Amino acid sequence: MRLWAGTTASGLATWALPFVLGLAVLDRALTPAGLGLVLATRTVGFLAAVPISGVLADRHSRRGVVLWAGLAAAVAAPLMTAGLGRSLPLMAAASALAGAGQGACRPAFQALTAEVVDADRRQQANAAMTLAVRVTTLVGPALTALLAVLLDIRALLLGIGLLWLVAALVPGPGAAGAPATAGRRASLLGEFADGVREARRHPWFVAGLAALTAVIATGYSATGVALPLVSRDRYGTEVVLAAATTAYTVGALAGAVVTARRRARSPGWSALAGLAAYGFAPLSLMLPVHPAVVIAAYAVAGVGIELFNVPWFTATQREVDPDKLARVSSLDFLLSYGLAPVGLALIAPAIDVFGIRPVLAVCALVCFLAPAVAAAVPTARHFSRRPSRPDCPG
Repeated sequence: MRLWAGTTASGLATWALPFVLGLAVLDRALTPAGLGLVLATRTVGFLAAVPISGVLADRHSRRGVVLWAGLAAAVAAPLMTAGLGRSLPLMAAASALAGAGQGACRPAFQALTAEVVDADRRQQANAAMTLAVRVTTLVGPALTALLAVLLDIRALLLGIGLLWLVAALVPGPGAAGAPATAGRRASLLGEFADGVREARRHPWFVAGLAALTAVIATGYSATGVALPLVSRDRYGTEVVLAAATTAYTVGALAGAVVTARRRARSPGWSALAGLAAYGFAPLSLMLPVHPAVVIAAYAVAGVGIELFNVPWFTATQREVDPDKLARVSSLDFLLSYGLAPVGLALIAPAIDVFGIRPVLAVCALVCFLAPAVAAAVPTARHFSRRPSRPDCPG
């Protein structure tokens, strides 16, 4: 429960910062250009910290990495508050520190889950964590808007800092000592390379990560750029945008509940099929369909993404060598989420050059084909290099 509370607090803090900074733009305490700079530096901090923290979490105590990462992100909040409306460089530097804390937490939390949760309960634990993230995404906007009526932007930023303190201080202690690689003298780059070699030992992981990266770079980009355009230009209202994004979150909640209660006979194939379901989102935007079809497609995509995420995290925690787990997890986050901004940056120019329908058709095709290709890898069926165990019921 302590680990769950810490990860939930970090997820809420991560989600809340862009929303609160958006409110600062509405209050004219921050310009739109300033918002873009601050969010960009947060992404840079995240990407820089993920591989380093993966090495440190395998070299030292995972609990210690979570502690210092959370404290760094907590310190960033008052710095950002001090810079709001006064110093954009200070806000940008503080945002980079917050992003570094966020990035450092991710692989450490993944590895810490494997330490504190019994193997036969990890799927339920991962489902509970992703369920908490989806709930905060669903109720967070209304809660933040309500708090904004009572508190000013600076108070909300300090509240984000308090959430990071919870993430730093609340989680359980994990393993009693440092992991087995703590005494190694290799460089950070050398140890990260060891993590890459460990990842390559698992063909299902390489194939699944390639599919996940492709889906996020195309499907998520279609959601971020094309969905607002289609909602405005085809349907003449922002209601479709709001309803589709809400349906996606509700679908993800349902997917998390399903994975907490059910173990598939072929977990890898089932997970990759769920990932491929994201292709229905750009497909629905490409076709002249009723708004209800778009909303339903996003609900299906939400269900599918959690049918993938939970078995994916669980298999990684089970199959990867424990002393390299944080590094392999950092590679996962670095590629899958690190390349997402590239897709977002390219899709708008591509729409301008080729038109929205051809671009959406390519996005849908990639979302369907990439998981199918990954499923053809021999070890992908069970997300395991070991001989298949007897099929589980359900």
